[in-house]
Amino acid sequence: MGGVPALDEPLKKTLGGTTAKVMAEHLDLHTVGDLLHHYPRRYAERGELTRLADLPLDEHVTVVAQVSDARVHKFNNGRGQRLEVTLTDGSGRLQLVFFGRSIYHHQKELVPGRRGMFAGKVGTFRTTRQLSHPAYEMLGENSDADTARAWASQLIPLYPACSKMESWKVSNAVDVVLASMEAAGWDSVVDPLPAALREGRGLLPLPEAFRKVHRPRTKAEIEDARSRLKWDEAFVLQVALARRRHADSQLPAVARKPVAGGLLDAFDAKLPFTLTDGQHKVSAEIFDDLATEHPMHRLLQGEVGSGKTMVALRAMLGVVDAGGQAAMLAPTEVLAQQHHRSITEMMGPLAEGGMLGGAEQGTKVVLLTGSMGAAARRQALLDLITGEAGIVVGTHALIEDKVGFHDLGLVVVDEQHRFGVEQRDALRSKGKQPPHLLVMTATPIPRTVAMTVFGDLETSVLDQLPAGRSPIATHVVPAKDKPHFLARAWERVREEVEGGHQAYVVCPRIGDEEDEAKAAKAKAEAEGERRPPLAVLDVAEQLERGPLAGLRVAVLHGRMQPEAKDDVMRRFAAGEVDVLVATTVIEVGVNVPNSTVMVIMDADRFGVSQLHQLRGRVGRGSAPGLCLLVSEAHEASPARARLGAVAATLDGFELSRIDLEQRREGDVLGQAQSGVRSSLRMLAVIDDEEIIAAAREEAAAVVAEDPELARLPALRTALDALLDKEREQFLDKG
Repeated sequence: MGGVPALDEPLKKTLGGTTAKVMAEHLDLHTVGDLLHHYPRRYAERGELTRLADLPLDEHVTVVAQVSDARVHKFNNGRGQRLEVTLTDGSGRLQLVFFGRSIYHHQKELVPGRRGMFAGKVGTFRTTRQLSHPAYEMLGENSDADTARAWASQLIPLYPACSKMESWKVSNAVDVVLASMEAAGWDSVVDPLPAALREGRGLLPLPEAFRKVHRPRTKAEIEDARSRLKWDEAFVLQVALARRRHADSQLPAVARKPVAGGLLDAFDAKLPFTLTDGQHKVSAEIFDDLATEHPMHRLLQGEVGSGKTMVALRAMLGVVDAGGQAAMLAPTEVLAQQHHRSITEMMGPLAEGGMLGGAEQGTKVVLLTGSMGAAARRQALLDLITGEAGIVVGTHALIEDKVGFHDLGLVVVDEQHRFGVEQRDALRSKGKQPPHLLVMTATPIPRTVAMTVFGDLETSVLDQLPAGRSPIATHVVPAKDKPHFLARAWERVREEVEGGHQAYVVCPRIGDEEDEAKAAKAKAEAEGERRPPLAVLDVAEQLERGPLAGLRVAVLHGRMQPEAKDDVMRRFAAGEVDVLVATTVIEVGVNVPNSTVMVIMDADRFGVSQLHQLRGRVGRGSAPGLCLLVSEAHEASPARARLGAVAATLDGFELSRIDLEQRREGDVLGQAQSGVRSSLRMLAVIDDEEIIAAAREEAAAVVAEDPELARLPALRTALDALLDKEREQFLDKG
């Protein structure tokens, strides 16, 4: 290969140390492959200009525009001068401003009528959008007719860039790398797609895709390149997941078949309501999985209140009937206690097995959390190891080395995204053979994301709400533009309380520590924000002194002692507290049917799915729920658009799509899961549903035929590159 730059070769060999250093530090690009996979964000055409009217504030942008005006202004009694340049594109105007000695040099370059690329951070000055001291490169000047023609038809790639490395510098670096690959005839680039698959689907070879995505001559070339590169990402990822599923399907597990006349039948016989069709369907899928000799790996999705716990409990009872034990893992103590309480209430005498007055086919349901007293803990551990307890509910205290099981058959994990994958694994290793696994989440996940992030789990969805749930009305309260709306919000809370109901007020911060306040203030100042996020303790105090004076107000947050937390929750559930001011600790699973109104302060600081989760806490009884999203965000801001979306629909799947579109899928497999940078650069999880579904099928077929990929060395190499150790572990634990 002599001197051919392979994709994993460090950039400094090709580009030199200085450029490579900036690329590594600021754009996280280290190898030739990293740079070739750093695709243009979009392409400007010479005739087309960026819509200046749509520029986002505070973001680093590159625009292609025309100079319409350039003047020097004096200020400070003539002692200072600045150059103001106006760019235009027909849709809007953008001002550039330069200070200091260099302004006459800029004035020579920036002649009205000329076009250029301009890069900088968008700010405002007296309501005009402005770039201060932008970097720029003029286009198509001093060129002869041929060059002008070539330039006229050119698509200009605009790259994701930063202030230290503008788009055109990235572009120049790509030119250098492409030229060296061309010179070597691309010998070192191996193609991860099996040839039969590539030809069967009419996809470009990899070198051609790189060429066309970075230096396209036409829009059609861009499309061809993109569909090939999307296939790479989707396919390699789905092969990784298919191999996980294949490995899992080879593991042994004890089949757990329900027994007639056992606990489950006794439980079903005394249910005061009928299960929804969805609950029947999902239960059937779960019982089918449990009856096989390979471990179940199933994800159960359902809106808050769709009856997931009921489905999980029936699965646990079925496993107990079959002689095994079931463990339910919750992310917090409050939630573990709540699950324990609701399971023992639902089971009644069936949860008192082995006790006087207990049903003869009952079992013990024990709770295990970190804050339990030593004696209670000893007893719980004893009940687990002897098999006296068929069901245990707990926090990650369940995972400690000391905890042993008689015969662990099923693990149910609640709220997957709060639970480290290592922890799930540790619990899985407690069985004599791997136990069956059911993961529950109330965050609706669009199908394609489920196929990507949870691609090694089979998915079940509960999408109907049980009878008796009331609709929730949601409204945005623009506190800054219309302060009287906020006053009205507090009146509404008072009216609900006077009608015998209860309310939640949610804040982003706790506010009980000096350093927390300082850190929040410093962060706010650094980001140029008006103020730090509102805190529970401050808001509670203001409400008690002001708009909610005379009502019984209590606070709840994550830094309280577990006993204090439980005490507040118990008093709220018992109706002894009118208004609970809390952080998002209430997001998961606190069930108080009498609470009908929730006010979320600084709502723009929460994600879409999180707001949807929070709102699911009200309207759980027969009275309709009301959720008020209080925000100081500007009417035209993306944050307000997000809140508007939450107010407009109660469909969690629709909202999770919006959430994803706004966060971009970068985080789907990346930071959100394992702190590794996302591997999805081209694939849009939402828009590319067909590619993901097709890649999943192709991947399953390839892996079924050749699980070790022995006949596809290039695919193995690509897989190793995608699954650097950290992500491999993440998928392993998934």
